[in-house]
Amino acid sequence: MKCSSITRRAFLATATTSAALAYQKAAFAAAPNTAKVVPRKLSPNEKLNIAAIGAGGKGASDIMHSKDENIVALCDVDWDRAAEIFEAFPDVPKYRDYRVMLEKHPEIDAVTVSIPDHSHAPAAYMAMKLGKHVYVQKPLTHTVAEARLLMNTAREMGVVTQMGNQGHSGDGVRELCEMLWTGAIGQVHEAHIWTDRPYWKNQGVTKPFPPQTTRDNLDWDRWIGAAPWRPYNDGYCPHDWRAWQDFGSGSLGDMACHVMDPVYMSLRLGEATHYTVEVLMQEGRNPQTYPVASTIKYSFPARAGMCAVDVYWYDGFWSDPVTGEKRFNRPKRPEGLPESCVLGDENANGSFFLGETGILTQGQYGGKARLVPDERMLDYKRPDPFLPRIFDHDHTLNWIMGCKGGEAPCSNFEYSAPFAQLVQVGNLAVKTGKKLRWDNVKGVITNVRHAADFVSKEYRKGWELPV
Repeated sequence: MKCSSITRRAFLATATTSAALAYQKAAFAAAPNTAKVVPRKLSPNEKLNIAAIGAGGKGASDIMHSKDENIVALCDVDWDRAAEIFEAFPDVPKYRDYRVMLEKHPEIDAVTVSIPDHSHAPAAYMAMKLGKHVYVQKPLTHTVAEARLLMNTAREMGVVTQMGNQGHSGDGVRELCEMLWTGAIGQVHEAHIWTDRPYWKNQGVTKPFPPQTTRDNLDWDRWIGAAPWRPYNDGYCPHDWRAWQDFGSGSLGDMACHVMDPVYMSLRLGEATHYTVEVLMQEGRNPQTYPVASTIKYSFPARAGMCAVDVYWYDGFWSDPVTGEKRFNRPKRPEGLPESCVLGDENANGSFFLGETGILTQGQYGGKARLVPDERMLDYKRPDPFLPRIFDHDHTLNWIMGCKGGEAPCSNFEYSAPFAQLVQVGNLAVKTGKKLRWDNVKGVITNVRHAADFVSKEYRKGWELPV
């Protein structure tokens, strides 16, 4: 594929005008909040009243990153898993149902949501409708429709938001953008991204597990939440829920919001008016869990200053048909690149870009961006920084400062909801096995009958959302 050439000066002008400025200010472009519930105004010296929905696992680290504020309420359906955090905050009220917690504590300013994917949107939606700022773990939502709902609700309520893809606060993704936007490899026509997921053993399982006696101190009904009811089995929680379509988002949902983020930002994929997604390979597709391996191709048309680009995603392992050995599902090495040249983190996560004039690779969170082969870096001078950096590279603090009237957090829902939508459109292709054409303006699939049935899901009574 041949792209028309672009000069360094022109590339920089077209690529940075919108991205470098709108990037930090996007969340404040929304219409003013006309709702009756409005967020409390705080000065930078005041402390936020933060509540946690999810206190074990990832929730524990999200709470500890917020511990210099006022932790006023904690909620978790699994009190054994949350025990360490509960002990660290012995005087803070504890709950099993976030709906009860949010109603009982009007003093809450902000909420962290660190629970399985299927419960992200119901919890975040309720919190925002009550005027609470929200920090929601990746992949933000479980469905495509939920991503648009959360973005629109954040606009309506005037709350400050952040998705928990912590690498987005690092310098690496910005250094990568600066290299590409100043023409380090010319126009990019392909990007390849890979992950070492899945870690969990249940991906590829084709039937629900048999019922088991529910563990003490686990409220299984509230853990199920909006998902279709099924009896408890320890193969669903506390960890392996990511493998199951009713609860998680598979390898793509687990890691794309990290390792695809540098590609999404640097290639300005959110500006595409439409794109297609198709599955090139998958192993173990079934209606219960996600495949053990998949290769996905996204195709984007030209965006302002950038030519059409194909983005490939690789996850899981495939079985060698001769030896039976399991091997990482990885892209082919670019032609002519020496075997000694390391691309990204080859046995973990990473990506590389194929451009008009060369190849650029980077690690799992946008770090270590460099030209390859390595000799090309000897004569290359990195551009002077022009994108704003995040204070102390602290993703949670970036959100907290935004809640106190500072700049919009870097992964606010104006940025992260369209990104999460793109990730979940990929999962729609994985689940259906169909090539899908997505209208990024209208938010619809345009080439499949009854497409609306794919982008949302049914919610159990008591956990419904207006989608």
